[in-house]
Amino acid sequence: MYEIDKLLKKNESFAYSFKYADLPARPSRRLAIVTCMDARIDVHRILGLDIGEAHVIRNAGGVVTDDVIRSLMISQLLLGTEEIAIIQHTNCGMMSFTEDELKGKIEERLGLRPHFALEAFKDLEREVKQNIARVKASPFIPNKSKVRGFIYDVKSGRLNEVKY
Repeated sequence: MYEIDKLLKKNESFAYSFKYADLPARPSRRLAIVTCMDARIDVHRILGLDIGEAHVIRNAGGVVTDDVIRSLMISQLLLGTEEIAIIQHTNCGMMSFTEDELKGKIEERLGLRPHFALEAFKDLEREVKQNIARVKASPFIPNKSKVRGFIYDVKSGRLNEVKY
């Protein structure tokens, strides 16, 4: 049995006792969170959030890319979010290679070099600040006064704010 098949079985139990049908699409805390796709990060548990309280936008590294800007714009303009938390983390895989190294390995394996940025980084605090700056510089994000950045420590579970 594939892992997805196992998940579908678990979904049957979830659907049987489903109680969220009346939740609005707008997050009740008016909060959007940008974070890494790392499986060690359970945003809802880390922050004590319940379903329906925040938008969670994830990608490799928790990097503010054009697509993240697109999602944040929709989150704010159409769904009423006003605050943005950027959460990156210690021991992130995006810190373990350089852009050129990985692009070379991908080209070697697939025969094609990615044309897009992979967004590798070495300095975690600097990266958080850069991502805050990307949000603040975007003309597509109307609410910029409540943007904050954090580093999640995967060893302790603590969230530490990065002063911008």
